[in-house]
Amino acid sequence: MLITFKSKAATEVTMYKEHARRILDILEKDVERGIITAAELPQAIEKIEAAVADSKAHPISDEVSRDVSAHHNENGDDNEHEQPQRVSFATRVFPVLEMLHAANKMQREVMWGI
Repeated sequence: MLITFKSKAATEVTMYKEHARRILDILEKDVERGIITAAELPQAIEKIEAAVADSKAHPISDEVSRDVSAHHNENGDDNEHEQPQRVSFATRVFPVLEMLHAANKMQREVMWGI
């Protein structure tokens, strides 16, 4: 399932729900639908930037390694799947963070699920 973040300050950002969940969990928001008000934006940006810094300090988690291993046999060979390319949290969250910065600058809210 997809989640689309919307704001009058920036272009829509669409991402998989599973990836949006991590962002919204950090912000303590519901993944199904919600809003980040203009007043909440500075704190939301701060939380996301802190999570990005933390993810850069710890680039590979056990969860990611487990997911990659699930698609490969014990020899590491996989004839049915391409080798996965890891996408960091910093890369994944970048468009949403840019939207939050633009919304903060223009004092507009960011919404999803509506």
